[in-house]
Amino acid sequence: MGSSKTKTLVSSIQLLQASFFLLLAFTLALHAILSSTSHLNLLHPNLRLVVFSLLWCTLLALLAHLSTRPRPVLLLDYSCFLPDTDRKCSFEVSQYITRRSRRYTQKSEDFMRGIFLKSGLGDETYVPASFFQTDYQPSLRSAFQEAEEGMTLAVEALLAKTDVPASSIDLVIVSCGMFAPAPSLTSLLVHRFAFPDSVATYNLSAMGCSFGVGAVDLAGRILNSSRRVRYALVVVTEGLALNWYFGDNRSMLVTNCIFRAGAAAVLVTNDPAKRCAAKMELVHSLRTHRGADDAAYTAAYQQEDEDGTVGVALKKDLIRVAGEGLYAHVRLLMPKVLPWSQLLQVAMGLWGRKGETTKRAAVPDFTTAFEHICVHTGGKAVIESVGRLMRLEEEVTEPARMCLHRFGNTSSSLVFYELAYFDAKGRVRRGDRMWMLAFGTGFKVCSLVWRALRDSAMDSDNPWKDCIHSYPLKTW
Repeated sequence: MGSSKTKTLVSSIQLLQASFFLLLAFTLALHAILSSTSHLNLLHPNLRLVVFSLLWCTLLALLAHLSTRPRPVLLLDYSCFLPDTDRKCSFEVSQYITRRSRRYTQKSEDFMRGIFLKSGLGDETYVPASFFQTDYQPSLRSAFQEAEEGMTLAVEALLAKTDVPASSIDLVIVSCGMFAPAPSLTSLLVHRFAFPDSVATYNLSAMGCSFGVGAVDLAGRILNSSRRVRYALVVVTEGLALNWYFGDNRSMLVTNCIFRAGAAAVLVTNDPAKRCAAKMELVHSLRTHRGADDAAYTAAYQQEDEDGTVGVALKKDLIRVAGEGLYAHVRLLMPKVLPWSQLLQVAMGLWGRKGETTKRAAVPDFTTAFEHICVHTGGKAVIESVGRLMRLEEEVTEPARMCLHRFGNTSSSLVFYELAYFDAKGRVRRGDRMWMLAFGTGFKVCSLVWRALRDSAMDSDNPWKDCIHSYPLKTW
């Protein structure tokens, strides 16, 4: 903390010194100009003083604007964790693990088999190493190993390819929905990479699948207004080892069928000098929270079943809640991103529904606002629901469907695996706009709107590099 205060004090002193000398130079130059201008010499001394004061105040206002204006938020780069091939969990492997555990009734096994077969997941998703052990007793050690492996490998790859030293990281944010140990996961990374003593850390837990997007939004808000923080490292992961459900409640068994291992690390900066090296610039961000509504609050809920076994229950009205949350969220986002033609269409649609008890805006064409959309990869039903509500063509939801097939629902990191799909396909061009949309427990909806600063390209650590030639597939 002392180091942080010293760093801030030095920056403030340097800014004051620069401003003082600039004002002094301007004053002397202005005085010389006014003194040497024949027309101004004819003015009354008091009027000359007024002119001098106005020009001086103009410069002062310009300096104040330059020192307080929002700074750009740039996505320098990102990296997604790709587990070893021996962690792949095909349908046959998942069936074997389920039967070997001897924790489920035959009805529960049949139910999970049906969910898996129509889930949209393929045979190359990943689970933690602990799932392949014969001891099915959840342990803190296995949860730590799962979190540490995914986060550290993603961060190592990210720092290596951006050539940003660990000593330059000013802010670390970790989002993990279901695992919050002590010391925290941010402390794990600070210890592992020897980040400076002045680093600020935020550990976000129980925020659900939306907070990969939400964590970047938080970093962006800090970078947007800070002169001290230059580099923010955002790491998003999930903990499955302690949260696999060993019971027979059907609403809780669904999570076993769709959630898989994954992690991502993202480096964002507000340094304008990095614009040429950055991938994208953050244009808009938005978070909405529907937690005041009872149905939204309990749509995805961690609880004990009838036998006292803890699990996350996905309620039957989750899709309806997601639809209502998406509608409320998009209603706030539309004025910021849609062209006037689409906004006029929405207004005319509302006018045409005047007098109806249930008034919903006409659905605009979101492809007029975005060239690319990262739809929340929560599951087959979620992707279909979003596509139907927003009238998105199959080619728009293709990255989400392929990401679900290849990696499953990796929770808060899912949008970055989707971004990696775009990069692997080389679809993003400089100037393109991209919308990242994610949902989470609570019920929350989060959005990021980016503008590409350069054409996309597949990096050596892209998780799709060995299989992108096989995609897209006809998954459902």
